[in-house]
Amino acid sequence: MNKRNSHTPKNTAEPKQYTVKEPEELLRFLLNTLSNLGRNSVKAILSRGQVAVNGKVETRYNCQLHPGQIVTIRREKIVEAPPLIGLKILHEDDDVIVVQKEAGLLSISSGKGIENELTAYRQLMEHVRQANSNNRIFIVHRLDRDTSGVMMFAKSEKIQQALQNSWKDSVHERVYVALVEGAVKKAEGTISSWLKESATLKMYSSRHPGDGQHAVTHYKVITADRHFSLLEVRLETGRKNQIRVHMQDIGHPIVGDKKYGSKTKPIGRMGLHARVLSFAHPTTGKLMRFETDIPKSFYQPFRSTPAK
Repeated sequence: MNKRNSHTPKNTAEPKQYTVKEPEELLRFLLNTLSNLGRNSVKAILSRGQVAVNGKVETRYNCQLHPGQIVTIRREKIVEAPPLIGLKILHEDDDVIVVQKEAGLLSISSGKGIENELTAYRQLMEHVRQANSNNRIFIVHRLDRDTSGVMMFAKSEKIQQALQNSWKDSVHERVYVALVEGAVKKAEGTISSWLKESATLKMYSSRHPGDGQHAVTHYKVITADRHFSLLEVRLETGRKNQIRVHMQDIGHPIVGDKKYGSKTKPIGRMGLHARVLSFAHPTTGKLMRFETDIPKSFYQPFRSTPAK
């Protein structure tokens, strides 16, 4: 029979039902089920209340599904979210978004009257507003435009303040990799100084102990030749331009960092990447750890000569 269900609106897709076959979190189930859609679109469907589990609307990404449950999806409002440029979302929940930023993308606008400047902040603001126009994000820390790697944003002012106020205790690891000029002779070391900012907004190490903000950087050589060294760098403190200043201080500026003494640009960008960010979740207290690969280009200068 071709009789239309009188309760179904015209031009509206029928809700579809799926039976859960194995234990799985809801977001992962939806990504597998709606494999023709992008991750942001699937999240938007979930956030807009278009998903029900056993007849009850569910919006939590991490809702645990069990075999035999019925997931119902209404798809009449699906709008594909704009793609993120120079950004990849590593984790998102109700409180934070953790992303991997590419070199060349600003974390947040420089505030010099460029309203439509492409930034990580602006793109993520648009991303969260796909689900609800009242949603917002808040900056927690920044990466320089030419630094790539892991960074985190808060989804409320309360979470932003909680993270910033307890940053030293909340953050367990901040690990970078730095490609620097010259052969760093010590296999590992620690750099300690007091950082100040000049009138031209350039950071520098003061010659007088106690004069400025104390900064401590630990480094370890990953590989090196007589022209370049690749270092693992761990921050004990997180001061503005800290790694860039400290690498210049020991006579091995980061490649491509003309502002802090570099004379070479072998990889076409600044050789600094935020590889690891580990922190205690501001709400659950759970330890979260995000690690990214060292950019392949960082190994490029060593291919013509054997690494030590």
